[in-house]
Amino acid sequence: MIAHLQGKLVEKNPTEVVIDCNGVGYHVNISLHTYSLLPDSENIKLFTYLQIKEDAHILFGFAEKSEREIFKLLLSVSGIGAGIARTMLSSLEPKQIIHSIASGDVATIQSIKGIGSKTAQRAILDLKDKVLKVYDLDEVSISQDNTNKDEALSALEVLGFNRKLAEKTVEKIVKENPNASIENIIKLALKTL
Repeated sequence: MIAHLQGKLVEKNPTEVVIDCNGVGYHVNISLHTYSLLPDSENIKLFTYLQIKEDAHILFGFAEKSEREIFKLLLSVSGIGAGIARTMLSSLEPKQIIHSIASGDVATIQSIKGIGSKTAQRAILDLKDKVLKVYDLDEVSISQDNTNKDEALSALEVLGFNRKLAEKTVEKIVKENPNASIENIIKLALKTL
């Protein structure tokens, strides 16, 4: 219904902005990601999504079209409402969300406030194919990361380390160095464990 708003930035907070469009002030909810991308200039343009409820019409604004598309995808998942979708986009970069869904990384999605194990799994199940198709991701490279992680984990287990502890450590290493080789993952994990 309202695709975008372009006008003068009147108020700016980490969670919301007010944009004056020819004398009409629009209250727009934003994510921290959008907040970080907002220019310091007076005139701005936000891509919007209008949520119509029984008791309210709520505008959500995004600095990038891609962020709005991810927001819409997240809303299509049962158990994820607009508030949780906005929290997700505030907690993680849109690219991180896409990568986590495409690679089936339940732990990263579950680390977001308000998302439990079942909702994280449902989001991955519902959106994985859509994300791979829409964003032209190469499933082979994603599964390669998982293979490196899995092989490093099994090597650490053979060396006698506790699986749960090793899993947490390897997860952290892979998150910080997504392209790390198996050897590097193991070396970094041995320093930490």
